[in-house]
Amino acid sequence: MTTDGLPDLRREPHPNPIPAAERERLIADPGFGSLFTDHMFTMSYHADRGWHDARVRPFAPITLSPSAAVLHYAQEIFEGLKAYRYPDGGIGLFRPEANARRMNLSAERMAMPHLPEQWFLDSIAELLAVDGDWVPGQEEASLYLRPFMFASEQFLGVRPAKEYQYLVIASPAGAYFKNGPQPLTLWVSEEYNRAGPGGTGAAKCGGNYAASLLPQSEAIEHGCDQVVFLDAVNYEYVDELGGMNLFFVYENERVVYTPKLGTILPGITRDAIFTLASESGWEVRETDYALTRWRDDAESGALTEAFACGTAAVITPIGTVKSRKGEFTVAGGEAGKFTMQLRQAILDIQHGRAEDTHGWTTRIA
Repeated sequence: MTTDGLPDLRREPHPNPIPAAERERLIADPGFGSLFTDHMFTMSYHADRGWHDARVRPFAPITLSPSAAVLHYAQEIFEGLKAYRYPDGGIGLFRPEANARRMNLSAERMAMPHLPEQWFLDSIAELLAVDGDWVPGQEEASLYLRPFMFASEQFLGVRPAKEYQYLVIASPAGAYFKNGPQPLTLWVSEEYNRAGPGGTGAAKCGGNYAASLLPQSEAIEHGCDQVVFLDAVNYEYVDELGGMNLFFVYENERVVYTPKLGTILPGITRDAIFTLASESGWEVRETDYALTRWRDDAESGALTEAFACGTAAVITPIGTVKSRKGEFTVAGGEAGKFTMQLRQAILDIQHGRAEDTHGWTTRIA
């Protein structure tokens, strides 16, 4: 990947990077989201200059004015993707072009500047060029990449900002499930919703996740792993989880249902599932899927599996669904065969263990 197009690109090596032996110790069991690599990528935007001052620099705190627009009007978007260690020691990405496209869709909805897709890819390549040794090699481990953009202009007027910062940081991540994926227990939120028609549900902005935190806390209080949201109009149709898309498997019909787009995030993993399921002889249907149907079909056995998907957990089976009106279980609370086959297929492509016949992987090193 060439990175010659990044404006005013400069590389500022860390004066005291973490020693190799300490780095290897840290990435052997990194957890998720609390350990960061030596460097970060930064780039600035001004309405009069466009994008400028691309830098790879030491990971460090950033300075913001107390009047920065992001702190008052929440103009902020982000992406999430991973770098994987291949069996031959190389490093690769999974569908980064899709993340680049989605980031611009989020930017458009949040009245933020367009970021050239190639520069999105180049910014990641530049960071990995100096911090590639931070990519773990153990089973299902990866280097989580977080590109994000926020309004940095100093003002208190309600309008789109004229100045922005774009950054990429990286965090080593261990296997999401150390003992294999365990079926989730979900809590149905019947008081709160994540997003409504015409809102920001399809944008990957921080406000959507902030809105999910209170109902997610409610889910935990009821002994559940995740919250599931219903549509904001009738509280009838399933929307998505706090951070994952949903699928419903009907083995006898060879059909998989999933909530249609509009108020939910168009997941990168979600889209890959469409392709892999279709290649396996399954039909995937995007539709309004009612909570009552989920319960009735789970109880009758017509619904044979249900699962959630996202970048962090890849694919996760769903076992039990709880609400104030009671609870029900899908497939005896066990992980389904089709769910686990899909999960393994995606993991094998991501980690370079299977042939990529779709052009989804991008080799960095």
